[in-house]
Amino acid sequence: MRGIGRVSIFTFPILFCTAPAFAHIFSVTRVSAVLKGDGVFVIDMRIDVDALALGVSSAVPHAEVAASLRSLSAEERNRATQRARRTIQRRVRVRFDGRKVIPDVTFPDRDRKTINPDAKTSVLGGTARLRGTFPGEARTFTFGASRAFNAIQLTIADEVHARSAKHVLGAGEDSPPFLLHGITIDNTGAVVGRYVLLGFEHILPEGLDHILFVLALYLLSVRLRPLLLQISAFTVAHSITLALSMGGVASLPSRIVEPLIAVSIAYVAMENVCVSNLKPWRPLVVFVFGLLHGMGFARVLRELGMPDGQFVSALVGFNVGVEFGQLAVVGLAFLALGWFRHRPWYRKRIVRPLSLGIALIGIFWAVERFFFTP
Repeated sequence: MRGIGRVSIFTFPILFCTAPAFAHIFSVTRVSAVLKGDGVFVIDMRIDVDALALGVSSAVPHAEVAASLRSLSAEERNRATQRARRTIQRRVRVRFDGRKVIPDVTFPDRDRKTINPDAKTSVLGGTARLRGTFPGEARTFTFGASRAFNAIQLTIADEVHARSAKHVLGAGEDSPPFLLHGITIDNTGAVVGRYVLLGFEHILPEGLDHILFVLALYLLSVRLRPLLLQISAFTVAHSITLALSMGGVASLPSRIVEPLIAVSIAYVAMENVCVSNLKPWRPLVVFVFGLLHGMGFARVLRELGMPDGQFVSALVGFNVGVEFGQLAVVGLAFLALGWFRHRPWYRKRIVRPLSLGIALIGIFWAVERFFFTP
């Protein structure tokens, strides 16, 4: 068991140094598709084209990627640009009546005169434009992309019939068929399922701050009933503020909510270090902190967007997905640590080191979000 102690001590400083300041940033690609009357479609995707051209993660700072792209020769840069075009054509699915159409791909930001050629943040810009034609007798349009794009916020506009539709697609998912001469097909079950998946993914693997909060709740509760009481308090609280925030009834700015979420993580973890038994006030404290986390969930859901006419379905689905994610965290924690929770050394070698590591991360996030995040 000494090995477990050493892993705890060395693992958490790594997390402390690499954890993101805003764990609520949910990777969303915005896509706008316009279907024109002359049989032409134009689709704009907001993506980091520089990173795509170099084949690097979009998490790499934009300035570093742009500098690397500028350092290439003109020929190498042209090859990188062509690689970005081919990558988009390979990873994006544009279909009419189920038949795939290969669009032309351009990068309009690169050619705009308003773009400063000496700008350090981008070379190819942040928009990929897909353009092509579709047969006049086509009845349906669908859009999809590979799992590399994570979630997609899609807006479809039919200029001929002055109609539009909005969808949020999970990783690798195709949109519901958009009828070119009628209404959009999108049933409630599909919306609920899609948002359940998005809610789950916001916890696992996207929501590191929520993972650490739930893990901190688990560590002090060696018995199931107190743990379920805390999880229930947290669930009820964040469900309330998620609904109120999405309904526009009550909300706080993210510059206040995000640092306080970090404080909640640090507080619960430090309480684990300082006390050996669950105190009567703990569920109430967890409830209050859950209200803050619900506002954080609402920020993510607003970023994703809500489908037309399916507000309640999407809200319920997302919240259910979050609950499944939290239960998954508890289950994984039990599989990893549950075997040892009745051992006499459990608190000294597992609870305290892990809780201290979580507290340090929470403090680091709180300071960064309060003072260094715009």
